[in-house]
Amino acid sequence: MVSLAEQLLKAGLVDKKKVQKVTQDKTKQKKIERRTGTESVNESREAALELQRKNAERARELNAQRDAAAQQKAVAAQIAQLVQANRQPRGAGDIAYNFTHGTRVERIHVSATVQKHLVAGRLAIVFLNGNYELVPKVIAAKIAERDPAIVIQVKQAANQVDADDPYADYQIPDDFTW
Repeated sequence: MVSLAEQLLKAGLVDKKKVQKVTQDKTKQKKIERRTGTESVNESREAALELQRKNAERARELNAQRDAAAQQKAVAAQIAQLVQANRQPRGAGDIAYNFTHGTRVERIHVSATVQKHLVAGRLAIVFLNGNYELVPKVIAAKIAERDPAIVIQVKQAANQVDADDPYADYQIPDDFTW
């Protein structure tokens, strides 16, 4: 194998005196290092190591992002499976049940028994893939552990009465229909 110095000589980029001077300087530097026990700093080697460290850090960041995306996908699949397996029927759908989803008031049509279960808190509403589904409260709690934004909290009627409420004797039914 031909050394770099010989290749540069052959190409005419350096002369023979310059090559000898560089090799002498190198050998002097090595002798000094051996005598004193110190090592000289090789800038190109340090730069290569720094570049390698940066590349490894970038690879770790990309792997972390990829793992996070895979984890999100797995959680979404678990939620979809829970909803699919535990979906409750809405019944005949003759009563409109209103609830809030974010800032909007939404409506689903349910039967009278399903409405009673919703009002009592035994059923919860889950928003998945653009559809509202009914699931038992226990399953809604499991879904809320994975992603709380999917479960729509149905406000339960407050049974507590303030002591100084002048209208405490006049209860308003929460399943009042017009």
